[in-house]
Amino acid sequence: MSAGRPITEEDLQAYIDRQLDAARVTEVDEYLTQHPIEAGRIAGYGRDRDVLRAALAPFAEEPIPPELNLGHMIEARRAPQRQSWRTAAAAAVLLMLGGLGGWTLSHEDGPAPGGIASLAQEAAESYMVYAPDHLRPVELRADDRGELVHWVSERLQHPVAVPDLASSGYRFMGGRLVPTPHGPAALFLYDDDHGVRLAMLVRPMTIERDMPLAEHSHGAINGFAWSDRGLGYSLVASASAKDLQSLAVEAKRQTAS
Repeated sequence: MSAGRPITEEDLQAYIDRQLDAARVTEVDEYLTQHPIEAGRIAGYGRDRDVLRAALAPFAEEPIPPELNLGHMIEARRAPQRQSWRTAAAAAVLLMLGGLGGWTLSHEDGPAPGGIASLAQEAAESYMVYAPDHLRPVELRADDRGELVHWVSERLQHPVAVPDLASSGYRFMGGRLVPTPHGPAALFLYDDDHGVRLAMLVRPMTIERDMPLAEHSHGAINGFAWSDRGLGYSLVASASAKDLQSLAVEAKRQTAS
C-alpha cells in the first residue's frame, strides 16, 4: 500500500459503489485483507447494495408515462397560462417518483390519503431505509423496550403494543420514530438467525380505521397491513407473502385492542 495514502471512509464507500480506479481497488483489497473486521462491515454494505438494486430494478426499467415525458412538460410550459397548473402537477409527480424510487401503488388512482394503502407504502419505504442499516437501524434497542413503548405511545397519542415474534424465530431488535406524510409513526425491527429482518410500522389512522388483514407488495418488499380502532399496522420484509402471513396474523392477534 502506498505510504501517505491511508484508506479513508470515503475510499471504502467508493469501493462499495464501485467508483474507484483499478489501482485504488487493489489498495483497498489489501487493506481489507489486513483488517477482517472492516472487511466484514464492507461486505455487509455490499450485500445491502445488491438488495437495494434488486428491489428497485423493476421500477428503473419501467417506461416514463407520456404525461411525465420531459419534452411534453416543456411543451406544456409554452401553452397558455390556463394550462400551467397541469405542468406543475406533472413536475411534482415526477419529483416524487424520483425521490421514492418509483414505488408502485395498489390502486389505479393512488392510495386514499391516510388509508391502508398509504400505510403499506410508508412501511415499505421505511423498511428500505432502516432494515439494511448495520450501524444504527434503531434508536432504542430491545433492552430499552419499556422506554421505547412509552416514547412512541406518547408521540402517537395512542397506546402501542410491541408484538413478541420470538416463537416464530424473530428477535425484537428495537425501534424508532419515523416521519410519514400523515404524522409520526413507530417502526419496530426484528431479525432471525439468518440475517433476515422484518419491520412493523404503526401509526394512527384518520380513515379506514378498522380494516382486515390485507396483502401488499412494493417491488421486492412484501407485507400485510391492517387497522384496529384507529391504529394502523403494516408488517413488511424482503420475503415472500407466504412466509409473512403467519407472522402478520400473530402480530395482529397480539396488538388487538
